[in-house]
Amino acid sequence: MSDMISADLVDLDLSAETKEAAARALAERMVARGRVTDLEGFLADVAAREAQMPTGLDGGIGIPHCRSEHVTEPTLAFGRSAAGIDFGAADGPADLVFLIAAPAGADDAHLTILSALARQLMNAEFTAALRSVGDAADAAALIRGEDPAPADEPRAGAEPVGEPTGGTTGDATAGTAGVAAGDGPGDSAGEESGGEGAGESGRPFRIVAVTSCPTGIAHTYMAAESLENAGREAGVEVVVETQGSAGFTRLDPAVIAAADGVILAHDVAVREKDRFAGKPTVDTGVKAAVNRPGELIGEVRSKAARGEVTAAGGAGAGGAAGGDGATTPVGRGGESGEGYGTRLRTWLMSGVSYMVPFVAAGGLLIALGFAIGGYEINKAPSVMDHFVWTQADSWAALLYQIGGVSFAFLVPVLAGYIAYGMADRPGLVPGFVGGSIALTIDAGFLGGLAAGLISGAVVLAIQRVRIPAALRGIMPVVVIPLISSAVVGFLMFVVIGKPIASAQEAMTDWLNGLSGANAVLLGALLGLMMCFDLGGPVNKVAYTFATAGIAVSDPSDSAMKIMAAVMAAGMVPPLAMALATTVRARLFNAAERENGKAAWVLGASFISEGAIPFAAADPLRVIPSSMVGGAITGALSMAFGATLRAPHGGVFVVPLIGNPLLYLVAVAAGVCVTTALVIVLKGLRRPVPGATAQGPGGGTDPSAPSGAKQPVAA
Repeated sequence: MSDMISADLVDLDLSAETKEAAARALAERMVARGRVTDLEGFLADVAAREAQMPTGLDGGIGIPHCRSEHVTEPTLAFGRSAAGIDFGAADGPADLVFLIAAPAGADDAHLTILSALARQLMNAEFTAALRSVGDAADAAALIRGEDPAPADEPRAGAEPVGEPTGGTTGDATAGTAGVAAGDGPGDSAGEESGGEGAGESGRPFRIVAVTSCPTGIAHTYMAAESLENAGREAGVEVVVETQGSAGFTRLDPAVIAAADGVILAHDVAVREKDRFAGKPTVDTGVKAAVNRPGELIGEVRSKAARGEVTAAGGAGAGGAAGGDGATTPVGRGGESGEGYGTRLRTWLMSGVSYMVPFVAAGGLLIALGFAIGGYEINKAPSVMDHFVWTQADSWAALLYQIGGVSFAFLVPVLAGYIAYGMADRPGLVPGFVGGSIALTIDAGFLGGLAAGLISGAVVLAIQRVRIPAALRGIMPVVVIPLISSAVVGFLMFVVIGKPIASAQEAMTDWLNGLSGANAVLLGALLGLMMCFDLGGPVNKVAYTFATAGIAVSDPSDSAMKIMAAVMAAGMVPPLAMALATTVRARLFNAAERENGKAAWVLGASFISEGAIPFAAADPLRVIPSSMVGGAITGALSMAFGATLRAPHGGVFVVPLIGNPLLYLVAVAAGVCVTTALVIVLKGLRRPVPGATAQGPGGGTDPSAPSGAKQPVAA
């Protein structure tokens, strides 16, 4: 820290009246020290960061900061203003201003020290000392963690910035090592008093948190420190994962599993967000954690008391309601260590997860239109020209036409969010343009996939070009959308459009020609895929393949058969687990039996994720059994010639299914096979103490041996 700030980088009489003038005054000191090579270029980077989110904090603190190619080494400049400078904080102007400059390729050690400063800013004694210090050298020493006072008179709040308490900043448990181990203030407050911070059995309420900000230098770590301090005051255990520029260390899965609630304080997407699914969660901006951490802790405790939890991976066996973004590379972090195959899969899943809600809404509306008005409703005139309030056909036409509009977004949304997954928001414009062109030239879903990948690649290429500082402000608004849309449009219209359209037509013809054994084998394959990962990437590939066929105004018979087979297979795992917990309850623990009750509804609604708790606890028995049942159901559905125009709905859209009775027979067959396999496989293992021997009705199962206990997951 000694080389990051010195007396000539401190201005205790900062006279600037605006945040721009303050940044310039402090940056000029950096230029004089040779720490910044281009003043205007650096200030443009500071302004760009400021435009993302104001850097003022409650308590009279401003922390303008950025990473810039014009910075030679990590540097701090400090200014103290008597009049105060508006940095956008809710409580008024800032009198303490820290300008933090990090090189574009700053090493982790220096970024760790910068993050430690951010944590210290949450220390009231530290900021009070800065307000009272009278000499620039003393101020620099205080920030460095060196106390200019005699050794026997330590200065309050002068904790070394390079060594924050509780561990290394950037570590998932920074500042909370003692708390996580059960020996911190939160533990004693909760354990001994059993008071406000107490959770189950008198232990402290436990919270895991993630903090992240666009630059990952300041707010990320200030929010972490603020949450930890508030947790100690409330007698609550808080363990924070800081996803900053210095990287991040993932929270221990055991710590997450033991947590009673989750706080996600972020202004960029949380990496691997799906780790926290199924827990009471408060999702907010990073500054909320800095300014009002106590409120966030109270809010997550209230949600826990009400039993409000986040969904495990979004709704839908076929992913009918997209996830929370965790499946996109933005949500999963897009880490450089990932292989190309992994990144390609997450890019494609980004597009699929955003597209699927349009499929569900549009498909169900179209199906309802058919149910009310018959299959000729697709020939009805526009409701703009003809709509009679008292006629059912008019309402059917309205539903059908709204659904058609929703379906028209599928390919553009798919392409747009594939590009978004690759290049973030700059990829949206060329992605949507390319997806719309794919529709125009009849390239369909294959064209949308290609347009999305090309758009993301073009934007990433443009962003690698070094440009003058004067143009940076208009790059995301004008230059990138203009150039990328022109390039993508040219490629789609002139170069690759016709070959892709021909491939799309060939695939459609192949599907339409499927019959007999080929159709049955395809149904079995799709059933295996639907039950392999229960809402994961493989499941969604099968589901997207099916929905692509019906996402037209007049789907073919083969496409509707495929959709029926996919939905039937996706219903099998949760229904089978529900049945197994009913007929052989002693093989499942109490939590699984409760999950079994919910699985009836989830399975009937075509939400394969209802089987995830069982698969997670016992994957070697549940997943293969589900795949066998799903394959049988998919094959039977195709053999029976069942058809479906709706992309979702489960048993609630049975009236819209062709050959509904045989369709239900196919589902029942798969459910029975999976149930039987699960019961047999679980029955082969030796019972383990912990289960109650209960029969289907919740009473004692007479077939269970005396003292039989629930086996735990193998």
